[in-house]
Amino acid sequence: MSRIVLAFRSFFAILFTGKMPAEIAQELGFSPQKKSQPAAKPAPAVRVAQPSDGALQILGILQRDSRLIDFLMEDITAYSDDQVGAAVRDLQQQCRDSLGRYLRLGPVIDAVEGSPTKLDTNDPAIVKLLGNVPVSGKASSGVLRHKGWKAEKIDLPPLAPGANASVIAPAEVEIE
Repeated sequence: MSRIVLAFRSFFAILFTGKMPAEIAQELGFSPQKKSQPAAKPAPAVRVAQPSDGALQILGILQRDSRLIDFLMEDITAYSDDQVGAAVRDLQQQCRDSLGRYLRLGPVIDAVEGSPTKLDTNDPAIVKLLGNVPVSGKASSGVLRHKGWKAEKIDLPPLAPGANASVIAPAEVEIE
């Protein structure tokens, strides 16, 4: 499985369910490999996304509203910085509007970046410690370098019955 796919699946799984799926953790080496079984079972079919996989739905919304995936998958090396900058300005605004329509995002730590900050937790899923981190991996304060983001509310539209959630954007074919 490609690293980008794993990154997106991990991000959205953690965002929407609060935990990383076991198969992704295993793929990334965060859990012990399963012992090999006798070759009696055929290889499982490719997992079809479930409607509860809001990650693919969010990607579909960003593709529909701003063509984000088209932009990310395009080779932009032939374009000048001015051309890319102009395209990104519109893309950023469209993506921001789409996210605002379906998600309410808030900072993990609501303080000014660059200011001293007292830590309420050392949970690595909530706070990433940088710099001279004590050997114990715990600290009580530091300088805020990034506020972080968390989903405060998720309001995705329901998927159509029988919809294939793994299709982020359908192919478009013009009939002549």
